[in-house]
Parts: sequence; structure tokens; C-alpha cells
Amino acid sequence: MNILEQIYDNTLPKTNFLERKVSIHTKNTILKGPPKSGKTYLIYDYLSQYNNDDYLYIDCDDYRNSHKEISKYLENFIDENKIEVLVLENFNFDFNLPKVTSTVITTSQNIILESFDTIYLPALDFEEFILFDIKHQNTANSFNSFLKFGNLPEIIDYSEQKKAKRNYEICQLYCEDKIELEILFLLIKSASEKKSIFQLFNTLKKTTKISKDRFYKTCEKYEANHLIYFCQKFEQPKSVKKIFIFNHALLDIVSYNKNFHNLFQNMVYLEIYKKHKEIYYLDNIDFYIPEDDLIILTIPFFNNFEVINISIKLSPYIKKYNIKKIYIITVSNEKNINISNINAKVIKFYDWVLGG
Repeated sequence: MNILEQIYDNTLPKTNFLERKVSIHTKNTILKGPPKSGKTYLIYDYLSQYNNDDYLYIDCDDYRNSHKEISKYLENFIDENKIEVLVLENFNFDFNLPKVTSTVITTSQNIILESFDTIYLPALDFEEFILFDIKHQNTANSFNSFLKFGNLPEIIDYSEQKKAKRNYEICQLYCEDKIELEILFLLIKSASEKKSIFQLFNTLKKTTKISKDRFYKTCEKYEANHLIYFCQKFEQPKSVKKIFIFNHALLDIVSYNKNFHNLFQNMVYLEIYKKHKEIYYLDNIDFYIPEDDLIILTIPFFNNFEVINISIKLSPYIKKYNIKKIYIITVSNEKNINISNINAKVIKFYDWVLGG
């Protein structure tokens, strides 16, 4: 039982926790989310309400931890030490869970347990990013950093020349092997584009030996852990879906060919997803939110010459879906324009996010 005793005696580090919009609020929780989104720190915050002797924190990915020994002695160890809370990070469900007052699990496995709530911790949204970003003293500078380097909490503290490399390393950390990494990179390259999983599989198998079953299962795992998202065409569930990724900045690590519009649209999608789970696209429409009768377009560098073209594209949908609001999200432009008698807002990304 030596390993469990050593784990138990290993005090967790003191951290200055910054509050997130997601928290652990139930006794039995499966916590999921993309790599380095802050799951461990959320657990530290949860454990801070308990005495050190009341919990046992085990990282199943720690090479020093023998799964065989842990599974054999865990239940007795918990009983003898009257442990109330068990935390299993990176758990693969390779042994049975003992009975405790509270169990918190992080896992990449797509598993649902009875009596457990599953919560998802995405990477930082822009509002959270500002709270974490103490280096920049104004919103515009924070936005530039967010846009260029992404939304992961730890990236903020890296020097600028190391941020892109760290984003690449984080992708590697999540993937079990080179093939999984190639799948992830292919999905990243497809961000904000309409592509089916079958199309992507056919693309990858030209250069990589991989079965269809493995490709599909890996994509399912990534979707279950919110590394990727699929946006459906409204009222056409069989149509090709748009693909989005958990960190817009990753587009810059997979290709020298910059597609700023795709990056920007992905960034906008992640902000919408925080508030709306029913998000759709339409032909010539980036995002349609039925519950708000809302259309959102992403035009990073809007100019007045686009107004007529936009009006022509939107007019059929405005009448058909009784659209009441139109937002055109930009990098730096702001104004109001009239589209089919709707006062459409052309608004900067950070003003839109922060309620401007």
C-alpha cells in the first residue's frame, strides 16, 4: 500500500484560483474538456473546501502510480483513512470505483455513469481571458493576444516566441500516437469549413494507413471531449456539417497558408456556443440562432461596399424565418446599417462579447 500512502501524503500545490464560468457543483462528477483547458485547477478549487486528510487525489497518467497496486488496495485504504473525496484524473475505468462521499473523474473516455453528472470545461472565452490576462492593460491589446495565440489559460504566461510551439505540444499531449495527431491536425485544417467525416477519412487514407473504424471512433472521442464541434445546416440534418475546433489559434500551427476568416469565424462560434447550444448555418449565412430570431455574420474587415450584397443574401431568410436581429462581427468596424428594415449591428468582436 506504499504508493497510496505516498500519494495521500503528497500535498497539492497552493494556487491562486481565478473563477471560471464552470464549476464542480455536484458530489459525483465527470469533468471533461479539451487539453489544458483548466480541469485540474477546477478540481483544486473544489478540493479547497476540504481538509487535506479528507481527500485522495490520483493522477492515473502519473508513471509512478501502479494501477495494479492502486486497484488492489484502494478500497481498504479509503476505509482505513476515512477519505470523503476521491479524485481520479485521466481515468480509463480500468478498475472499479470504491464507495466514497464524493468522486470526481477526468477522462477522455466517452462514458456516462449513473448518479454522475458530466460537465464540460471549455477553454477560456474572451471574458474569462481578460480576467486571466494581467499583462495587457486594455481590451484591445488583450483581444490581439487572444486572436493570435488562442484561448488556453497557460498560454498567457508563455513568452510570445514560445506560444505557438506550446500550442503544438498541447496537441501532442492529448493524442495517443502519431495517427491520432494526424487526425486532429486534419480536423484543425478543416475548421470553419463544410466537410463530412467520410470526406476527411478519404483525404487522410491517401497518406496514412488507417481503418475507417478507427478514424470515426477518434473523431467521436474528440467530439465527446469538445475538441471539435459540428454545426448542422438548419432543417437539413443530413447535409454536410461545419467543423469547429476548441482553440482557433491552432489553425496557425498546421499550415503556413493563413485563412484569417476561418480563424475568426471559429473564434466567433466558440463564443456563441457558450450561450446557445442550437446553432445552425444556412447558405451564405454563417450562423442562425432560431431561439433569438438572430443571424450572425463574420466579416473581419467590413466595408460599406458589402452592404448591398449582404442585403441580397439575407432578404429571403429574413422573411422566411422572421429574423429580428442581425449582427455582423468584425475586428475593428462599428456602425448600424439597414437591411430589410432591420437595424443590423456591425460590431467589434470584443464589444459584442462584452455586451457593447
